[in-house]
Amino acid sequence: MVTKTKLSLKDLDLKDKKVLMRVDFNVPLDNKNNITDDTRIRAALPSIQYVLEQGGALILMSHLGRPKGMPEAKYSLAPCAKALASILGKPVKMAPNCVGSEVESLAQSLKPGEILLLENLRFNPAEEKPENDPKFAQKLAKLGDIYVNDAFGTAHRAHSSTVEITKYFPGKAAIGFLMEKEIEYLSKLLNDPARPFYAVIGGAKISSKIGVLKALLKVVDAIFIGGGMTYTFLKSQGVAIGKSLHEDDLINEAGEILKASKMENKKCYLPLDNVIAQEIKENAPSRIVKTNEGIPDNYQGVDIGPQTIEQYVKELKKAKTVFWNGPMGVFEIKEFAKGTNAIAHTLADLKGMTVVGGGESVAAVEAAGVADKISHISTGGGASLEFIEFGTLPGIEALSDV
Repeated sequence: MVTKTKLSLKDLDLKDKKVLMRVDFNVPLDNKNNITDDTRIRAALPSIQYVLEQGGALILMSHLGRPKGMPEAKYSLAPCAKALASILGKPVKMAPNCVGSEVESLAQSLKPGEILLLENLRFNPAEEKPENDPKFAQKLAKLGDIYVNDAFGTAHRAHSSTVEITKYFPGKAAIGFLMEKEIEYLSKLLNDPARPFYAVIGGAKISSKIGVLKALLKVVDAIFIGGGMTYTFLKSQGVAIGKSLHEDDLINEAGEILKASKMENKKCYLPLDNVIAQEIKENAPSRIVKTNEGIPDNYQGVDIGPQTIEQYVKELKKAKTVFWNGPMGVFEIKEFAKGTNAIAHTLADLKGMTVVGGGESVAAVEAAGVADKISHISTGGGASLEFIEFGTLPGIEALSDV
């Protein structure tokens, strides 16, 4: 748990200081390197604007995509510099690298109110593997007087720019406004949720959700399962799942979670019926089967069925707090999006607190046109799950305590 209060951006005198800020500009790009969704850039604006208003010079650093520890043109942050400049209505200088003498000169010459964006941190292998070159974090640290982490989406990674770098800013490693907001909402889920508190967990795989499911069982009143991970649970109960996505090595774990839910006296809802198809493509023929009848060998589950939607929606309407992570089916295909859309609209209409935990769930509420009706949409899928599992993250722990 985050037991100590972390140093905030508001606790620091930023006037005439070089502020080195880790942001999460890992935005989606099309094949012409145009940003298709600038949500993550906009999420960092409160911290960015505050530094500029306080008379600081701002040096931003981020990663983008998954380059293999070396420069790749398609992963350049240049489109992000252009987008940020357009949003702010002022220039954003783009550095040719993230460390080195040229970058140091650019940082030193930066005046109050000016912004410099460093090139992709992951062009250097030491970003993800600090042990390979401990000096990388030191070189980054040389660029600023104060360090701020506002990249919740990468706070679960102990990387050079999120953890190692803080050693060079004793008493001057602060938390950004976006990170503070994320922690506030997620902590409320764990420590003081209005009840009933329900979790809706979907998505393709159970492997990334085992820990969070176990953690949630201790705090929620019920869990609703959907998505591809459903079929690992169903197989653990001896139900035929045809060629549905599942993880054989986690069948026992799935069974144990269902047993634990009974022992904790927490209801774990599994689909009563499923939409099944032979192929996952637009206009593919599909039909509905009752879960207890099983799925034929040449079919796979692609969505929760109408009976399940009715049950889940009826129960979720009673909730005062809901945490949702992962779609209920292959929502990218219209015919298989009914379950996901039903959950999105139900959460949008709730009077209580709704938190959507990053990743595909964000795309789902946006596709359903209800994103503005959700209390909090997390900018980090993996980070939000790990925060719920462990109560803190390496990138948070590394920051200075007040």
